[in-house]
Parts: sequence; C-alpha cells; structure tokens
Amino acid sequence: MSRSVESSPIDGDGVWATVRAYGRMIRLSHTIFGLPFALASAALAHRFATDRGLEGLTLARLALIILAFTGARAAAMGFNRIVDRHIDAANPRTVDRELPRGVISLRAASILTLVSAVVFVVAALALGPLPGRLAFPCLAIVCMYSYFKRWSWSSHLVLGVALALAPGGAWIAVTGSFEGWRLPFCLMVAVATWVAGFDILYSLSDIDFDRTHGLHSIPARFGIAHALELSAGLHIATIVALVLLHCGAGLGLFHGFGLALITAILVYEHWIVRPNDLSRLGRAFFDLNGYVSLAYLAATLIDLFAFGG
Repeated sequence: MSRSVESSPIDGDGVWATVRAYGRMIRLSHTIFGLPFALASAALAHRFATDRGLEGLTLARLALIILAFTGARAAAMGFNRIVDRHIDAANPRTVDRELPRGVISLRAASILTLVSAVVFVVAALALGPLPGRLAFPCLAIVCMYSYFKRWSWSSHLVLGVALALAPGGAWIAVTGSFEGWRLPFCLMVAVATWVAGFDILYSLSDIDFDRTHGLHSIPARFGIAHALELSAGLHIATIVALVLLHCGAGLGLFHGFGLALITAILVYEHWIVRPNDLSRLGRAFFDLNGYVSLAYLAATLIDLFAFGG
C-alpha cells in the first residue's frame, strides 16, 4: 500500500505532493461547478444593493465569499470521503481514491475536514450576523448528503440542494438580508436541478454496484431509461428557472446569449448519453458541466458590468 502523506519528507517535492493529494481528495478542481454560480449571485446582489444605496460587493467581501465557499465545499468533500471510505474501497471506480489507497490517512483527512469547517464558519461570521447564524445549518446540509444515499434514491436532489446554498449564501453575504429573495431563489432552483440532473447521469456508471451493495440512486431504483428521463426533466427545470431569473432581474442580450449556450450544452449532454451507450460518462462529460457554470458567470458579468443589463 502507498505510504501516507504524513510520512512524506518535508521538502519542496514532498510538500507539493501532499498538497496535490489533498486537492485530489476533496476534488478541488471541481470547485468550478459551484463557485461561478455563487459569484454570479454576488454580482446580481451587488447591483440590487447599490440600487438601494447600500455598499454592495467589496473586495474584502468577495474574498470572504470565496473563502467561505471553498471551506464549506472542502469540509463536505472531506466528510464524504471519510464516511464513504469503505464503500470507495469496494467500488472499482473509486478504489484508487486517496483514503482507500492510504495516500492520506484517516487522521489527516479528519483534520483537513475540521479545519475546512472552521474556515467556513469563521468566514461566514466575518460576512455578517445573518451569514454567521446560517453557517451551522448550511454545514449540516452539505454534509448530510454523504449519508442520504444510504437511505433514499432522492440523494441526488439533496446534493443539488447542498450546492444551491452557495448562490443563496452569496446573495445574503452581499445584501445582509433576505430582501429580493426571488432572484437568488431562481438561481438556487437552477443550480439544484442542474446538479441533481447531472449527478443522476454520473451515477449511471455505478448502477450495478449500488444495487449489489444496497445503495440508493435513481438509476438503481428506476432503471437507466427512466433515470435519463428524470435527468432531462430536471435540466428543463434548470433552463426555466434561469429564464425566470432573466426576466425578473431585467437582464439583457448577453445574459440571454449565455442561457442559449447553456441550453445547447445541456441538450448535447443528453444527446451523447444513451441508454445503450454510457461510454461518454467520463472526463469530457465533467468538462461539459464545467462549461455550464463558466458560461453563466461570464454571461452575467458581461451583461451587468459591460452593458449595464
């Protein structure tokens, strides 16, 4: 078995190897899926706040939002890897993850998870009284997903709700209240349905393992064909929610162009995944969903700040 990172030499190569191992464990690169939506929400909140004579988004507040998001996500992923370590060791798709291979020890993973949770809570408290009060309930929700798939096939929806907290939290961090909640709510619904629909598709690769080991998922419960239909329905809801946000926020042409691009990406995503051909559920599939979040952030920022949408 590979040695734990705790026994790595303290030199340049050892430090970077350790950092890379931790980054892989918490899938730091997958921050691209959720952070852009949180930043888009912060940008929308900035316009909402400044229109009402409030300070809006400052560089300090932006840094705290990014820190809070990263801390919450790292804590959730670390917790997930810890509670799922035995399942990951039994699954051929996940057996090479850092905990099953012993690249990172359980103690080290636990410390990283705890530190990440503390970072999130401290950043939330620094953002204001309301974000601080909401920090612990939000942390509980993002970690709950790790157990939910042991109980119900609706675990995909729980994951969607967990990631949807980010744009809602960003809005509150900028405005300091729930005022104007309809706009971030639309974005939260869009994120929740997008993530849940994507997670259903990705879980198709584990359908046999889930059934054999008593884990719950929509593909394992309803079969591949119905899972594809439910995923498509959720992604239709994603577009509807974004259109409602577009209209409610009075956004312009570039935001509309972004919605068209996202729609095209989602349509293509469902076109390449067929009930009898799941071969494209790999890296390229993840990249497609990364493009969704980046396209939305770019379209929102251009619309708001370059053309005054």
